[in-house]
Amino acid sequence: MAEDAPDSERGERIAKWLARAGVASRRDAERLIAEGRVKLNGKPVEQPATFVGAEDLVQVDDRAVHEPERTRLFRYHKPAGLMTTHRDPEGRPTVFERLPPGLPRLISVGRLDLNSEGLLLLTNDGALSRRLELPSQGWVRRYRVRVFGPVDDRALKALAKGVTVEGVRYAPIEAGLDSRKGDNSWLTVALHEGKNREVRRVMTFLGLQVSRLIRVAYGPFQLGTLPEGAVEEVNPKVLREQLGLAAPVRRRG
Repeated sequence: MAEDAPDSERGERIAKWLARAGVASRRDAERLIAEGRVKLNGKPVEQPATFVGAEDLVQVDDRAVHEPERTRLFRYHKPAGLMTTHRDPEGRPTVFERLPPGLPRLISVGRLDLNSEGLLLLTNDGALSRRLELPSQGWVRRYRVRVFGPVDDRALKALAKGVTVEGVRYAPIEAGLDSRKGDNSWLTVALHEGKNREVRRVMTFLGLQVSRLIRVAYGPFQLGTLPEGAVEEVNPKVLREQLGLAAPVRRRG
């Protein structure tokens, strides 16, 4: 049995349980535990190795956490001007404040920065979120990028070999010119890693100013015609097929 696999007698490690319940990623759940914000049956949890059973009561910040439901994934068309976070210390509006009512507690698969827009995947399963973020998943993040400045086709093609910007090494990037009107151009850019502000930093390195950044695909999931601000659940069958699962995703209660 794997170290953190569910056990019929002991239950499941609480950090993983919280991740599957959509509270946070497993890493962030461990941080919540370390901060003393998690209780099990009324007592503070002191070790991430604590196990949760079917009859146990789990609380975060003194609020009960419902047992994990089935894994769900949603496509969301993020508008520009929203932070991809549950709380912003500067009081800026967030994605999760603007979601339509009636959705379960969700966390994002990766992030889009304040001024970026387009496809953002949301899930109620922290473990799935972490899995889909890993570069080893091999999923391409594809963007439409409007830039201001002279576009050098050779410089764009050279990105396919990877590039180092201010000491940060970026993996090969596919970039091509779609259209040009005066000093403004539209590019298609595809990444495999999706490091923090990668597109903007690489474009700046090329002497280009980004005026719009729209993510149109994350792996097999497309933005398509989803209206700005709208959320649409991925069909469970499609989710199973794309993740290579042979049976419906079931979660222990």
